[in-house]
Amino acid sequence: MNSLTAMTLAVLAGLATRDMPASSPPESPLRGTWTLVAADRILPGGERTRDYGAAPKGLLIVDAQGRYSLQIFRAERLRFARDAKASGSADEYASAVMGSSTHYGTVAVDGKRGVLTFRIESASYPNWEGQVQRRDYTLENGVLSYRVPARPDGSIPVSVWRRRLTIHSRIGETHAAFRS
Repeated sequence: MNSLTAMTLAVLAGLATRDMPASSPPESPLRGTWTLVAADRILPGGERTRDYGAAPKGLLIVDAQGRYSLQIFRAERLRFARDAKASGSADEYASAVMGSSTHYGTVAVDGKRGVLTFRIESASYPNWEGQVQRRDYTLENGVLSYRVPARPDGSIPVSVWRRRLTIHSRIGETHAAFRS
């Protein structure tokens, strides 16, 4: 084989491997859709209180690679008197901002240490954008609970989520039960 043919084959082999997908990372154990159960806070004295009212609403969605979108809302937020977001009162704006927490990015799970690592791309609280936040967590029987970094007042928010069962997950669970 002449050197030109050998060089052409080497270049083609390099191009072929460049286009081959790298081995995919393991699927996130948080994959799925989660419904908020509680959005509480632990006060500096240890007392646990409601943080987003008596019946907070929320949704956490995590894909197989760990990309997530999270929303938490206080159910008791003020409705705007006018049907135009741009013409709200100071109280309506404060209720909307303080009664919600949303962000998205990626989340990695360290099951051995019990730590979630959120890489926040964008958030309703702009100071969190670009941050990496580590949160102690537990995941048992389809319930995820984690502590958010302490606030300036020393209180520690706690979020509790329950995994929603989808038709896909029910089929997988049924299939796993038959294999046992």
